[in-house]
Amino acid sequence: MNRLIITFFNLLRLRSGPQYLPASWPLTLILISAYLIQNLLTGVQLDDDNAAAKSLTAMSLQVIVLLGLLGWRGHLERFTQTLSAFAGVGIVFNLVTWALLSQLNTEQNQPIMALLWFSVFFWSLFVDANIYRHALSLSLSVGVLITVLLLAASYAMIELLFLVPTT
Repeated sequence: MNRLIITFFNLLRLRSGPQYLPASWPLTLILISAYLIQNLLTGVQLDDDNAAAKSLTAMSLQVIVLLGLLGWRGHLERFTQTLSAFAGVGIVFNLVTWALLSQLNTEQNQPIMALLWFSVFFWSLFVDANIYRHALSLSLSVGVLITVLLLAASYAMIELLFLVPTT
């Protein structure tokens, strides 16, 4: 268990990749379940009626893209480790983001909070890029490109499915 925590800590510090996680379906399923439950609870707390559907949509897109990219690069054996890495760091970033959002006061200007939120956002972006870099054996810049494109696609898909009013 200690080794697992150290590996996630190193992932967050961009010091390792998903290859240091065990290739374990039970671990992957536990982490994905915890991630989705955490998203659901945060969504309920923030009065988001579609939190579960949004989380499942974003996770499904990431799984499909990850499978496609790993298949394209010939590294499908890295799937469980990579998915575990994304779910594990996602849990940490959700906790940090939730802590920041719970301190938010919409009645006040809070530039420090905005700066902290953007810092966490960019940190998360680079952690995801680092995971892609290791899993796909690519450069960090290509990992960043994949992460940004996936983020944009996920945002567009959620926008189309959940935020556009139906007539």
